[in-house]
Amino acid sequence: MKLGLALPTFGPDACPEGILRVCRTAEDMGYDSLWTGDRVLAPRVPSAPYPSHPRVMPRVYENHMDPLVALTFAAAHTTRVRLGTSTLNGMWQPPLMLARSLTTLDVLSHGRLIVGLGLGWMPDEYAAVSVPWKGRGARLEETLDVLEGYWGDDVFAHEGPLFTIPETVVGLKPSQRPGPPVLLAAFSPGGLRRVGRRLDGWLPTAMPLPDLMGMWKVIQKEAVQAERDPATLRMALRVNLRLSDTKASPDRMPQSGTFAQYIDYARAAAEAGVHELFVDFGQLSASLAERVDMAGRFVEGVRRG
Repeated sequence: MKLGLALPTFGPDACPEGILRVCRTAEDMGYDSLWTGDRVLAPRVPSAPYPSHPRVMPRVYENHMDPLVALTFAAAHTTRVRLGTSTLNGMWQPPLMLARSLTTLDVLSHGRLIVGLGLGWMPDEYAAVSVPWKGRGARLEETLDVLEGYWGDDVFAHEGPLFTIPETVVGLKPSQRPGPPVLLAAFSPGGLRRVGRRLDGWLPTAMPLPDLMGMWKVIQKEAVQAERDPATLRMALRVNLRLSDTKASPDRMPQSGTFAQYIDYARAAAEAGVHELFVDFGQLSASLAERVDMAGRFVEGVRRG
């Protein structure tokens, strides 16, 4: 199983020095990938509760960087690690602009991009960028159509319910062919069907492993029904560490637990068949130096297992 690490693009360490320290250290430690998230707002009173426990939006989101710009900066200071978004809300911009940005980053990083898309959870952000909250699933489908077309033939055009792109020559192509892998953060039955039907993989958040692998089986079944090879799909599991001083009961993991419990969870995930797991220490009340130290102990503990 590959291991990844979230970059400090939220909170007090979202700065050039913070990103430089984490991305360079991650390569030295043997991590396989670096990841960024996506926020455009931090409302004082969000219109919808935060989807994970606790149901309050983390304060670190009040200071947020652009995920693709941050990954481009990281790409310039690394040589090996893959660069992923978990998740990028691709619905907040026209798909043609999204295609250009993603392709540029894949070229500049020499083919290290992993595109992780999500639909978001807060209607306020959609309102702020003048994109309707309703119909976002259909908007995602057409965005995927545009990405595939832009990365395909040199001459490209698109006409759909939401977007019209006149015929144009596209000389800029991603280093990865036919394009960078596109993964989706989805948990609803429709979202799981979409992953199996047309995406390259799944971006879940940490949950009890029986539940996780049960949803993965649904995705694989959908892939078979769509006449796709389920073995080609990949899963990249996000784990947001919420550390407790005492060992948590099994029903609390992975919502909270000790550092050793999270290492055990990662080992068990590898045994269950998870392809990649990446950790985010950004919501812990710890200094950057302490989080870098934890990142080193985490990768060593998982690899040793």
